[in-house]
Amino acid sequence: MLGTRGDDDVQSVRLLSDAMSGRRGRSPLQGAQRRGRELRLQVEALLSDSKERGALDPAKRKYLFQRCMELKKSVDENTSVLQNLKKADEPAPVGNYNQRKEEEEKQLLTLSQQLQKLAAVLSQDNVSKGYNVDGKCQNSPQTEQENEEEEEEDEESSGEEDAEEEEEDGDNDEEEDDDDELEDQPTIKECITVGDFVAQQEGDLTFKKGEVLLILDKKPDGWWMAKNSKGERGLVPKTYLMACNKGVGREPSEEESEEDIEVVDETADRTEIKKRTDSHWSAVRKAITENNTIDVLATMGAVPAGFRPSTLSQLLEEGNQFQASYFIQPELTPSQLAFKDIVWSPEKDTIQPRPTRVSLILTLWSCKMIPLPGVSIQVLSRHVRLCLFDGNRVLSNIHTVRATWQPKNPKTWTFSPRVTGILPSLLDGDCFIRSNSSSPDIGILFELGITYIRNSTGERGELSCGWTFLKLFDSSGIPVSSKTYELLLNGGTPYERGIEVDPSISRRASSGVFHQMITLKKQPQLLVKLRSLSTRSKGILNLLPETLIGSMCYIHLLIFYRQILSDVLLKDRISMQSADLISNPILATFPKLMEQPDLMDALRRDQEFLKSVFFLVYHDCVFPLLQSTFLPEHKWADEESEASRWKVIADFLKRNQEKDSALYSLLSSESVHKAFDISEITYDFLGQARKSSASV
Repeated sequence: MLGTRGDDDVQSVRLLSDAMSGRRGRSPLQGAQRRGRELRLQVEALLSDSKERGALDPAKRKYLFQRCMELKKSVDENTSVLQNLKKADEPAPVGNYNQRKEEEEKQLLTLSQQLQKLAAVLSQDNVSKGYNVDGKCQNSPQTEQENEEEEEEDEESSGEEDAEEEEEDGDNDEEEDDDDELEDQPTIKECITVGDFVAQQEGDLTFKKGEVLLILDKKPDGWWMAKNSKGERGLVPKTYLMACNKGVGREPSEEESEEDIEVVDETADRTEIKKRTDSHWSAVRKAITENNTIDVLATMGAVPAGFRPSTLSQLLEEGNQFQASYFIQPELTPSQLAFKDIVWSPEKDTIQPRPTRVSLILTLWSCKMIPLPGVSIQVLSRHVRLCLFDGNRVLSNIHTVRATWQPKNPKTWTFSPRVTGILPSLLDGDCFIRSNSSSPDIGILFELGITYIRNSTGERGELSCGWTFLKLFDSSGIPVSSKTYELLLNGGTPYERGIEVDPSISRRASSGVFHQMITLKKQPQLLVKLRSLSTRSKGILNLLPETLIGSMCYIHLLIFYRQILSDVLLKDRISMQSADLISNPILATFPKLMEQPDLMDALRRDQEFLKSVFFLVYHDCVFPLLQSTFLPEHKWADEESEASRWKVIADFLKRNQEKDSALYSLLSSESVHKAFDISEITYDFLGQARKSSASV
């Protein structure tokens, strides 16, 4: 039996009391979870009763609609109570408190959406003409009035069929009833289907490619209520729809469809969305207008419905403003008379470290449950693109890390936690992240992507397999903890909300708690770890530009570049006001290596070069000192000896720097060396090698 309205009020009051006081030994969170389970059972019973709504009498339909709105209000009340709970309210410690609270909120949101969808279906069947959207009774129409309304609906349906026949004959006039309906419900919109769709479960609407549908209600989960020319209503996926404003049944031009996408209003208060001309929006717009390709692939079953053209890839193609080569260049002050992020330190005779608000090391671990593309496309690359993001704009360069996978477990992507030896830097999962942005909403945007080629057409492209966002500061401005995070992936673009990567996973799940937990584990996830910085790591990162994301395996090369840059621009320049060209091949070409990681690997792995430099440094520094008579004998823990040795070494290095090498000291009559011995330049490996324990 379904409960009454009074029972819900009593239960809501009891929940509020139990949640805040923890009565009967239950924690507030457990009380909210218990109430959530009760509501889920009631919603299941309501859904079961409403399955045969076409055979129900009008009074029963009205009752179901009223009960639906009452349950939705109870669910929203429980959600509000849950959101107001704090960990400090618990009488005893609760493990995984935040995760359990978040999971319960998601389940309540699902219930609310189910009830909202059911209420829309019931109301569109003229079962609730006596109730407004809040479930309150307006007028009490009699049975005769209800019958009249049903007859009017039948007339409207027949009118639409007549209109469809007139269109086929070349007449584009619309029925007056349709015009009135459009005026009464301004959210209705005409759309053309871009592919065939077969109903997956009860309540869906089957359609063929090229049909014209009237959109009656836009749901936040991407499943919209629509009506076809026969008057049949049902839920349809919005990814199969193309806007059609200029005439029913006519294929819109490219310009019309783009403009329509630009001004579609999906905000709650119908706020006008103004056109954007910046590069961010143009990339998003390009991704949206390319959805036709994705629709075709989704219809073929090649990709899930939540896949989109890669937004971050579009940004990279528009120029260098989101590339590392741009951010590694020195930044000028607003006056353009000095450098903002590169300052010389006379005391240390090198570049001055610059601490920033965001300075951390991130490790990419793995991606789980990533949907597989179909056999009609060939995957050329699996990768993750990441950047700093504030919910509206990209605030840094876009860094890309290649993923690896095994044929026996293709839904799992992995990364190299630390690249050494001959492994390419493109696989390095250890990334440094720096930014001095003051945005309170700054975080890391991750976009999983694949580069593909269609077997049938040879067309190449890049798709987003999902995105997620890790905010770096809480509401109080405190940095988030250094730990491992399991981030659920969202479908669509980073500018869309409420879209799943693979909606079929949730739609196949029942409303039971156990099934919802299993469904949650099947959702695509990204595992990352924020690492705490040691004093040495902080010192290294502070030598980099204020804003930059890159691989840890070549960070030493970036620091070399920055030090050379500071020498040329700050230390060795004759005049700071000079803007003449500087002859320096390294400074002129090194930033280009940032976009060509294989060349960066060639520089990183050139051990012969490093060895040759080691020879030069060794011969110029320590070799002459070993034979010098001015250097006191080394004595352990002898302050006088240590101070004397440091003075001799410092004077020697300074003189070598002035003379460009140690050759002057070796040949000068002022320098006195020990008598020459052949052992100084010969290596007797038989005499020096360690004897094995077996031969002793």
